[in-house]
Amino acid sequence: MMPQDSGMVAARNILTRLGKRSGLSPDRLRTTEIDVEPLLELPAVRRQAQRTGTDREEAVLPVIRELARQLNPSSLLIVDAALALGLLREIPDTGIDLDRLYAPDLGERRTYLADQWELLHSALHADQVPSAPSVRSLRGTQEWRAFTELAALVANESIYDAGPAHPGHSLPVPEAVAPPPVPGVVTVFGDAVIDHIYRVDHIPEVGTSTPGNFAEHPGGKGLNRAVAAARLGLRVQLITAIGDDKAGRQILDYLRSENVDTELVKVVAGAPTPVTAVLMTSTGAASHIGCRDYRIRLSAQDLRSPVIRSAIEHSDAVLLTFEHPRPVVEQVLATVRRMARRPLLVVHPSPAVDLPQYLYRHLDVVDYLAGTSADLAAMVPEANSTSVADTAQRLRTLGVRSVCAVEDFRCTVWSDRVDAEIPPFPAALEDSPGAQAAFAAALVYRLVSTRRPADRQDYVWATAATAATQSFGDVPDAMPLVSEIDRIYHLASKEKR
Repeated sequence: MMPQDSGMVAARNILTRLGKRSGLSPDRLRTTEIDVEPLLELPAVRRQAQRTGTDREEAVLPVIRELARQLNPSSLLIVDAALALGLLREIPDTGIDLDRLYAPDLGERRTYLADQWELLHSALHADQVPSAPSVRSLRGTQEWRAFTELAALVANESIYDAGPAHPGHSLPVPEAVAPPPVPGVVTVFGDAVIDHIYRVDHIPEVGTSTPGNFAEHPGGKGLNRAVAAARLGLRVQLITAIGDDKAGRQILDYLRSENVDTELVKVVAGAPTPVTAVLMTSTGAASHIGCRDYRIRLSAQDLRSPVIRSAIEHSDAVLLTFEHPRPVVEQVLATVRRMARRPLLVVHPSPAVDLPQYLYRHLDVVDYLAGTSADLAAMVPEANSTSVADTAQRLRTLGVRSVCAVEDFRCTVWSDRVDAEIPPFPAALEDSPGAQAAFAAALVYRLVSTRRPADRQDYVWATAATAATQSFGDVPDAMPLVSEIDRIYHLASKEKR
């Protein structure tokens, strides 16, 4: 499958966010704080504005309404309710409560859609009626897939011409353009914190001081990977723990704005959300100080929840960091081991866990172990390895299928299929705090998109993603789109010719 068009991803992200509250309207587009410029610049919208002599904000709604008619009945109903498009107002005498279907509150629209699923399909004269979704599944996978299909249409430059109806329902619509398939579903286990970022010229020694600048932003290895994967078009759910404070709400709002499913985020009452102090120099190198309440953590008991087990079972890939306590990490590995159909498992062995030997019996379920040479060495603390290659060999002996040493915008791989050194990509900084997250997400994107083990070019593309993250502190905001990784990948390829 070809990588998803960045225009489609941008359109889907904007439409998903616009669906909240009262839905899509010209006034909403003019007043929202969401950056809607990528949607307004799409050729279908600009052509409609030129054709009708209106501004782009006025042109969006008729374009979306016409393109939504091309969707299959279930997807049409989902985006119609989510965006309050009013498409079913055109069908008389259906018995539908239009005030509830197009209520000002998205939650009420979802509830009515789920409750009246068969009636609404009947109004469209749908050939088949799939099982009614729950409000929760609408809020997650169902809406995400429907918006992906709609965004694929609106981002296609050749469409928005009148045509025959979709064969599955009665609304007169143009001929459907097949949307690209959804690449995959990813579950991420890791931390979500608030980063307090101090930008300084150098890390001060004891008894000295240095001037600097301060900013704060959601972060954490788990959150960074979740955002990175979501920006590549994957369906992502994050499993983590936060407090029920202002910082926790800030993290939830940020994750939702990035289309990361937060249904499995554990919110702990009466405990503060973790904070990490990040001291970052002008080269991109950083030191970290973690501050957390012992109550903000997942437990092995949490992992025994049928909901979490189901999330893992229905994932195409699992991204796991070592930020949760070792028993939780061990439980994730053991859960994957017991599954008849195992998801792809990509592990970042950081921060170092106490007594990693307890994890050894589970390492044969790890498909890709990726980290710095220091991260990898911490997995075999008694080995006194002479080199990262020796460390990788020991880890592969324990069952890991592929070991990736990722640092300085380069990657070295040891696996059955590929033993390779990927040279560094050009970079303006010495280091990037988001490089590891971008590498993991990009590798997973390539693997679940192609449904095959990694080859050398997959590792090269994932390494290009590390160079695309160069930033000065706001790690998740630096996570790249597919188009940005492609640009760096192709730029480096041209330089080698």
